[in-house]
Amino acid sequence: MPDEIIIRPATKSDAAELAILVDLSSHGFASWFWYGAVLDGSKETAFEQGRSFMRSDTERAGWRDSSVAMVRDEIAGVIIGHPIDESIIDETPSHPVTEPILALQKTLVGHWFIDSLGVYRHLRGKGLGKRLLRHEVERGAGRPISLITESHNETALGLYKSYGFAEVTRRQAVPLFDDSKEHDWVLLTRGAA
Repeated sequence: MPDEIIIRPATKSDAAELAILVDLSSHGFASWFWYGAVLDGSKETAFEQGRSFMRSDTERAGWRDSSVAMVRDEIAGVIIGHPIDESIIDETPSHPVTEPILALQKTLVGHWFIDSLGVYRHLRGKGLGKRLLRHEVERGAGRPISLITESHNETALGLYKSYGFAEVTRRQAVPLFDDSKEHDWVLLTRGAA
């Protein structure tokens, strides 16, 4: 990529952009989840809820756990990672769709967890994902590093496997909609460096 790539910690003021990239990374799962705030009347749009979540000083996987890739003067991608501590054992799924993901996460106490990795489509294929992944692996050094992705996301699976991640197990995903593509959630782990 001819432009210089800078990876920096996210700031609270990046929250709206982070929400877009998290939704991109999750193929719309995040905005579907955030839409609950519209249904309960607390927000006008799903992305207003996403921005609020990403701006939180206390939410796991919010701005404090995020790093962004900058190309020129724009945010081009995000990676979000954090340690998984024992408190996750007591968490209950907020919706049946989240149950298999949470069940997999509960097996990762003591791991560094990569929650999201997203790059804008027009900037993909230029090494940004690899740079962000390398950055996050360095952040989690000294412990196993794990992540969860969709079984049909061949691009992501290829990237993670090329970086030393190996499949540990799978859980069948609960479909968001009647016509949702059936898939598994795949747990991948890379040993402590």
